[in-house]
Amino acid sequence: MSDIVPDTELDCIGLYCPLPLSMAKENIANIDIGQVLKILADDPDAEKDIPGWAKRAGHQILMFERSGQVATFWIKRIR
Repeated sequence: MSDIVPDTELDCIGLYCPLPLSMAKENIANIDIGQVLKILADDPDAEKDIPGWAKRAGHQILMFERSGQVATFWIKRIR
């Protein structure tokens, strides 16, 4: 388990493409620069979609963790 304390958490368990990605975009836009968004998702596409979007958008993935079917991302808003 991570020592990173998120400023907000987004639970996308049970949601499938494109909802986890669109919700991640919306949620990161609502936090301040430097804050951390934690995303939980069990959509198989999330493991490639969310990091790809974060990189293109200029945000930093602080950590990724998988536990069974659930992928967890800690993303720091950079801009």
